[in-house]
Amino acid sequence: MENEKYKILLVDDDEELCALLSEFLQTDGFVVETLSSGDAAVSRLLESDEFDTVVLDIMMPGMSGLDVLRNVRAKKQTPILMLTGRGDDIDRILGLEMGADDYLAKPCNPRELAARIRAIIRRTQNANAPTQAMVHAELHGIVLDSGSRSALVNNTTLPLTGAEFNALSLLMARVGQTISKQEMTEEVLNRPLEAYDRAMDVHVSRIRQKLAAAGINDVIKSVRGVGYQMLTPSPR
Repeated sequence: MENEKYKILLVDDDEELCALLSEFLQTDGFVVETLSSGDAAVSRLLESDEFDTVVLDIMMPGMSGLDVLRNVRAKKQTPILMLTGRGDDIDRILGLEMGADDYLAKPCNPRELAARIRAIIRRTQNANAPTQAMVHAELHGIVLDSGSRSALVNNTTLPLTGAEFNALSLLMARVGQTISKQEMTEEVLNRPLEAYDRAMDVHVSRIRQKLAAAGINDVIKSVRGVGYQMLTPSPR
């Protein structure tokens, strides 16, 4: 993976930590820009599409990371990795529910951060990602095009994040099969399932909410203790 192609926006009011992470990521081949306030991050992200991933701290004075996420997600689907405090499960779930692609607890190992960034970039930009095998699919009135990474319901765009698109694509490709949370996490997020990991639950919940808003209900089944299944359409 050619890291030098990819530009990262790192947003954290801890300037010392920003400098440390930025130095490591640049040494690892990424191009990094840093900002120390939420307001500056929103302005920068709304005016530009040049960033491949945003690393965003939740706890910042003034405009918080969650506020930044809310403002950006209203207009753009730029991949966002949230940095959260250890044990801040509520903030993690809120971030995912608002459209973050993934999260990482602070203090974080710079190598782990680089790995998470690579995973996000791989799933959103790598033409060989698992979801790309299914170029076009229609099911339950949902139309997916993996080439353009677009989802339509009744000719109306379904606004999915990169992680949500990949999860829905995987479920549709294996309709009628139960897919474990572990496998979904590995396929969709390109990382192992961790203890008390709610990321995939939240991504699936958001997909359900967006489908319901488009008039499609009860097509993704939860299989208790295992994972999820896209139901086979009933014969007409």
